[in-house]
Amino acid sequence: MPQPTEPVPPRMHTVTADSLVTVDFGPRFHDPSRPRRAPRSPRRTPRSRRHPPGPYRRLFALPGTRAFTAGNLLARLPMGMFSVSAVVMIAGARGSYALAGAVTATGLAATGLAGPWIARLVDRHGQARIAVPATVTAVLGSLALLLCVRYGAPDWTLFAAYAATATTPNLGGMSRARWAHLLRDDPDALHTATSFEQAADELCFMLGPVLASFLTGTFFPEAGTLVGAVLLLTGALLFTAQRATEPPPRPATGTARTPLRIGPLLACFVATGAVFGSMEVVTIAYADAQGHRSAAGAVLALQAAGSCAAGLLYGALRPAGPAERRLPFCLLSMAALMSFPLLAARAFDSLWALAPALLAAGMATAPTMVTAMTLVQDRAPEGRLNEGMSLVVTALLTGIACGSALGGWAADHVSPTAAFATPAAAAVVALAVNAVSRIASPYSRHTH
Repeated sequence: MPQPTEPVPPRMHTVTADSLVTVDFGPRFHDPSRPRRAPRSPRRTPRSRRHPPGPYRRLFALPGTRAFTAGNLLARLPMGMFSVSAVVMIAGARGSYALAGAVTATGLAATGLAGPWIARLVDRHGQARIAVPATVTAVLGSLALLLCVRYGAPDWTLFAAYAATATTPNLGGMSRARWAHLLRDDPDALHTATSFEQAADELCFMLGPVLASFLTGTFFPEAGTLVGAVLLLTGALLFTAQRATEPPPRPATGTARTPLRIGPLLACFVATGAVFGSMEVVTIAYADAQGHRSAAGAVLALQAAGSCAAGLLYGALRPAGPAERRLPFCLLSMAALMSFPLLAARAFDSLWALAPALLAAGMATAPTMVTAMTLVQDRAPEGRLNEGMSLVVTALLTGIACGSALGGWAADHVSPTAAFATPAAAAVVALAVNAVSRIASPYSRHTH
């Protein structure tokens, strides 16, 4: 009778302590009653890891940037409201557009004179210490103008009251100064911030007149000025309350002179301001000749919309080369695109054909301004950035005034259609001024 065979035990091999121990318990048997485990799917990478945040998201991830930007935008919105509101309010009460225009022109001239002085005080003593009393003075000037118009005060009081609004600090410049302080070691991020600020300028000047027209037409003539004063004061207080992001004050050293360092750029800004001023007047005259004067504001808003969109896109891109080399190409693009309205007006003689041409023309504005502002930040002496930017605003206002006069003269003495050659010519002048300054200026030999 055969002997039953003993079951073969699992193989177990033991080696010395100097090596590993290998244990083999034989094959693993599958139990059919036990369901198979589904294979694990690969772990998905979160979207934030697969797609890194964009430049604007990284920009506003910095502590305090959202708070001071919100307050600054709220305070800058009235900048596009006050002139329209004052004209509607004064002309409606006194029946004279000439008086309304003279009052606003006086305020513009006063702003050009007072702006650099206030900006110098901001650089020396700090934003909150100077901007708050300056804003309060400007708000009181706006309220005084409202009361003078409302209760029939003499005409000279209107000039005095509106001139007091010239103490409004350059809030856009102060916001740019904060970005320059926070991003002083990151030029790419600073380029994005400067582009955002320019797009914000375009947005405020696009929405401001629309909001002012709505308020003065829907409620009462003084509503635009009243709401603008409230927004300015509220936004300025919110902005200056963010002390953590405020750049430190820089006492005067008496060594550098800002106008000498950015003088050639100021001449370029005057010509660029002439582009803006002439385009506004000529477009209004053209719309009036077409029988659609009420649509002039909407058509002009398209130019600001094109500039705003181009500014945001320009900020999302990494700048190729230093600003000194990029500026001529930006000015060349602006000169080329500013010819589109002239060509559209001559070819189609229609306001609706002019609208897309203005949209395209605006797309070169923001990149040009961003690049020029970058040069101002590079060339302004340390501790005097607000003063340098305020001088830029003065140059722009001077150019706007000159461009408005030239555009109005061309519309009256030539034709509204041919007057579109004025902004195109001003853009060419800006390009020529930059070319001459690059040859004459020592900064053209040392790019930043």
